[in-house]
Amino acid sequence: MSAKSHAESDIAKTLGVVPGAGRRRRLKRWLLLILLVVVLMGVLALRKSSGGSTVVQYKTEEAQRGNLVVLVTATGTLEPTNEVEVGSEISGIVKSVEADYNDKVKVDQVLARIDTSKLEAQETQLKAALESAQAKVLQAKATLNETQTKLAQLQRVRELSGGKVPSQTEFDAAQAAFERAKADEASAAASVAQAQASLKATQTDIAKAVIHSPIDGIVLVRSIEPGQTVAAAFQAPVLFTLAEDLTQMELHVDVDEADIGQVKEGQDAQFSVSAYLDRTFQARIVQTRFGSETVDGVVTYETVLKVDNTDLSLRPGMTATADITVQKVENALLVPSAAFRFSPPVQQKTTSRGLVGMMLPGPPRFNTPQQPVVDTSKRQQTVWVLKDGQPVAVPVTIGATDDVKTEILSGDIQPGMAVITDTVGTGR
Repeated sequence: MSAKSHAESDIAKTLGVVPGAGRRRRLKRWLLLILLVVVLMGVLALRKSSGGSTVVQYKTEEAQRGNLVVLVTATGTLEPTNEVEVGSEISGIVKSVEADYNDKVKVDQVLARIDTSKLEAQETQLKAALESAQAKVLQAKATLNETQTKLAQLQRVRELSGGKVPSQTEFDAAQAAFERAKADEASAAASVAQAQASLKATQTDIAKAVIHSPIDGIVLVRSIEPGQTVAAAFQAPVLFTLAEDLTQMELHVDVDEADIGQVKEGQDAQFSVSAYLDRTFQARIVQTRFGSETVDGVVTYETVLKVDNTDLSLRPGMTATADITVQKVENALLVPSAAFRFSPPVQQKTTSRGLVGMMLPGPPRFNTPQQPVVDTSKRQQTVWVLKDGQPVAVPVTIGATDDVKTEILSGDIQPGMAVITDTVGTGR
């Protein structure tokens, strides 16, 4: 028996069979099966808990009554009410400059002088020419008187002689001399007038060599220096730029074409400039121009606002941002403008997918927002309010808006109602 037992043991070792191995294998299989059942039960419990209804949480704001101010924002630059460019009609060398930047000047005050040496020499020459022309007039008059007297004598002799003397030829020659003398006198008189005009033009140029201020104002720009040559061959060069009155200025802003329909003359505005960040200046619209300007595809219309600058804080050329008050609504029913951009998400129903479906993840699903029914008119909109924790659509008619608050003209909205503006998360 012992030999047989040893033989069987050797055969089992040779075959790789260990006594009791089958029992241990079956035990492992049962343990794996039990572990798998536990995991499945956990997945089922998790799916059951996650398959419940999803509660959406909403961000709301109350509808309330208040005042609404509608503003149109535009940018532009400050300019003087009346700006004058002072130039020179004559050429020459600048002899002196008698006004500088920021100087306050009066009407007819001398700003600069241009050297007139050449013009004065020309004036002397033209005066001599005028005197010569006047002398020729005297000479022509003397000749006229002489020919006239001779003609009268011949005519007297002819009458006494009964037409026998002088001869017709002699009489005609005297008549022609008299006519030529009259023409010479007229020509001499014309030469005098021409000489007088040339002299007057030169004297005018001499007067224009002194540059005067045409207005009461302040010097903004001075473009010349003493000794500089002024050339006025084709157009008058600008020597000075004057502002008439800086206590009253204009703000020229460009209003977008989408807003120009609301902007009208007489509306009030406030503006600020970078130089005074802590100050707000008042203005009033005095003109809305019909001419348009297109820059980078944007169409704008120039609008002029009157500005009081008594303290001279503002300066020409400053860039300003203006808020024009185009509408005021008092005691209006207001809701947040964000409420009109809100659409509640669609509640997704849970469907049974079976055991395998619970274990294996499916493709992702997205909630499609529910689109509110909105009238084609821009005034007919829909807002959502909370009733018993659920969003309910309410059709309304809207009025003015400042992009933050919007006026409700009609609809089932009352002050204190919670209007939905957004979702803030979900709860389970």
